Amino acid sequence: VNRVPLRKMKSLRQRLQEHGLLESYLEQHPYNLAAKYFPGIAVEPLENYMDDEYFGTISIGTPPQEFTVVFDTGSSNLWVPSVFCSSPACRNHNRFNPAESSTFLSTNDTLFIAYGTGSMTGVLGYDTINVAGIKVRNQIFGLAETEPGDFFYYTPFDGILGLAFPSIASSGATPVFDNMMMENLVDTHLFSVYLSRDSQGGSFVLFGAIDPYYTTKGISWIPLSAETYWQITMESVSVNGAPVACSSGCQAIVDTGTTLLAVPIRAFRTLMRRLGASSSGEISCESISNLPDLIFHIYGKKFPVPPRAYVLRSNGYCTLGLQGMDVPTEEGELWILGDVFIREYYVIFDRANNKVGLSQLP
Repeated sequence: VNRVPLRKMKSLRQRLQEHGLLESYLEQHPYNLAAKYFPGIAVEPLENYMDDEYFGTISIGTPPQEFTVVFDTGSSNLWVPSVFCSSPACRNHNRFNPAESSTFLSTNDTLFIAYGTGSMTGVLGYDTINVAGIKVRNQIFGLAETEPGDFFYYTPFDGILGLAFPSIASSGATPVFDNMMMENLVDTHLFSVYLSRDSQGGSFVLFGAIDPYYTTKGISWIPLSAETYWQITMESVSVNGAPVACSSGCQAIVDTGTTLLAVPIRAFRTLMRRLGASSSGEISCESISNLPDLIFHIYGKKFPVPPRAYVLRSNGYCTLGLQGMDVPTEEGELWILGDVFIREYYVIFDRANNKVGLSQLP
């Protein structure tokens, strides 16, 4: 079974808090989640991982060199730090050494991925990638030579494995899952994701299969509205039976690489007021039991997200797992359905039919 177990670790936010660095970090690195989704640019803002907790392990090369990566359905490139990188963020993480791999092929091509606070630069190479026992030969990937910011020293992952479409890959690099499909390494052209709640274990990405254990409530299939990110159309968002946002329809991206629900600014302010939160999102922990479900209306069906999912607890404080964000798109406003949403559903990313499948978890 081609299943990558995902493990929960302390998030970057928690690590910075423990070192007393969070406030200065946020001052120096203004939060711009929207930067990731500007069309035509492969953008991967690392601040987006401030709260990410789910990471898996892959290996690259012969003999294998191991790396912890974020499996990110909101980007398309694979990259890891390399021994050519002397940035503090690289020195504190596993670095790929091409000289120690007998199957590595170098190129003269460079890779540039823009971040919200700087950029990652590197070179492209080819090697064997092992993901859950699937060996993808001659996979193109980035070897980072620079990574921005001393603070990324504290991130709990080494690199990123993008699972979106080739159309948004930097430098025209073929994504890992596309090579799995082309080399007939997966039985079906889909992968699925289960993210556990709270401190539960068992999170995974499963390549080429659907685990029936997680689909007992049936699967709702939603066609993609664009083959870039995993983008779908939403009809509206309601609370207590009344529409509160997206009332004329909007776009949404199902993104494992975003922790929160990213909401257009106007809708964000409406939800803050409706749910009784402060402008910064803080809310009384005692009020959680009285909060309503957020209902996402997608392709004629209702997908609820209960307050236990969208309220985040940390050190005795409670905040809403929502982030304001405005991204201009031709189709109108854009929402990002991150881990807050995904934890409530077993999600199937179907490349064969260009659909997303959602199965509500118990």
